[in-house]
Parts: sequence; structure tokens; C-alpha cells
Amino acid sequence: MSSRPRPQVLRYTAFSADPDGGNPAGVVLDASGLDDAAMLAVAAELGYSESVFLTAPDGHGGHTVRYFSPEAEVPFCGHATVAAAIALAEREGPGDLVFSTPAGTVPVTVTREGGELRATLTSVEPHTTDAAPETVAEALAALDWPSADLDPALPPRVAYAGARHLVLAAATRERLADLSYDFARLKALMHEVDLTTVQLVWRESPTVFHVRDPFPVGGVVEDPATGAAAAAFGAYAREQGLVPQDAVLTLHQGADMGRPGTLTVELRPGDVRVRVSGTGTRIG
Repeated sequence: MSSRPRPQVLRYTAFSADPDGGNPAGVVLDASGLDDAAMLAVAAELGYSESVFLTAPDGHGGHTVRYFSPEAEVPFCGHATVAAAIALAEREGPGDLVFSTPAGTVPVTVTREGGELRATLTSVEPHTTDAAPETVAEALAALDWPSADLDPALPPRVAYAGARHLVLAAATRERLADLSYDFARLKALMHEVDLTTVQLVWRESPTVFHVRDPFPVGGVVEDPATGAAAAAFGAYAREQGLVPQDAVLTLHQGADMGRPGTLTVELRPGDVRVRVSGTGTRIG
């Protein structure tokens, strides 16, 4: 780390207007004095699933943005993007932002709805690929989920919208709620096949889903609200024909952890990118 003073580390939650809901993130609005080791140290000290680090604006309204879990840098993090955008909007007012992330350029728009700020990110171009049978089998073994507990209407796939997520769909809400997995075993698999989270999904209705995201590669058991996985899931739902080309999905996450949050996923005709939006607020 350079000899410059340590910058202010803010704490925000994303995908909830309640500080006790959603997913907390550390936010450093000026990380120009921090090197990689220092950013990782800040993230580890906070212990949140991710923290976000911005450099000063580039003169064209853009920020260079990096994300760190307590154990490693990640290419993209949706909830930290929302948290950072809301932190900036509190200081500069709502409007349009451009984040240059390791995964690519991510536009973000912040609006004020009533008394709440709401951020909408637009993902990089997403895609999905087949999940190898041996990957699915090992993931289910680590989760201690029998394959019969999966929903056959939502096949396993690896979905990407800035980071890779293995999508596994539970047949019942009870299956989704019962999560007690082998941390080391799942972590090893995820490192082997380059996964950021495993997104566990239960479909309540045509456009409403409940999700959970184990995140052992980040050093935490579970992510309370996962914007990157929500964007990837939007691409998955569209490619599987589960929803129309112009759809708005509601994802509920965090309730099983005592930190409920809501993620809104928007698909638009003629645009392969996925938009993810939610509220947020400062913690403390």
C-alpha cells in the first residue's frame, strides 16, 4: 500500500431499503491509493461477500471499478455495483453512471422513487452453456441434494453475465430452504470449473423466483442477494424459453438468512443484455 492515508470505507446494503435486509457491501469511493493487497485486506476485514473499490471519475462520467471478496478478486458483483451507485447518487444526485469493470462496461442508472434511491445496472453480454454431468453430480453431492429433488423443467446450466454461476433448480420451496452443504467440497469444485456462485432456484410462479447463492470461493457460506447471478439467471430464463423476450422477473433472496431482499430482472426485446435493479441504503 502507498503511504497515502487510508480512504473512507462506507457500508451499504443493496436490494433492500432496510439496513438489516439485502446484501451488505463495503464501498470505497476513492481507492486510488490502494494496491491489490490493500483492497483485499479491506474486504477481508469487513467480511462481507464483496466490497467495491472505485477510482476517481475519468472526466467522462466513468469510474474504474474492482470487486474483492474476503479471499479473492471477482470479475463482477451486482450488489456492490448497486451499493456504489447509490452511494454516489447520495453525494452527486441521481443520474447515469458508467462503471468499467474487469468483466466489461456496465452502465448504471439511479433514480429516486418516493424517498428511495433505486439503481439499475445493465449487464455485459450474457450467455449460458451446458453444465457437465459430472459437475452437476459433484455439486449435488456437496449440497447433499438428491437429483430427484431437482425441477426437471429448469435444467442445470452454467450462466454468465460478468461471472459464471451454476444454476440448479429445486422442485420445492422446502428443498431450497434446507441448505447445509459441504463447504470445502463445493469450494474445490467451484475452483476446478471456475464458478463464482451456485445459484439455487425455486420457481413460485411464471415470473417470481426464490434464489440462494452459496459462495464458498469468496470465503462466505452464502451471499444474501446476488445481482450478478440475477443477471445471469435472466439470460438463463430467456434462453430456456421460461419467460417472454420482454419480461420482468422478481427474485426473492436472503429470507432464509434473515436478510430479505428483492431483485428485479428486466429483459428487453432486441437487447441481449439483462437489467437488474434494486434499492439500497447506508448501514450505520
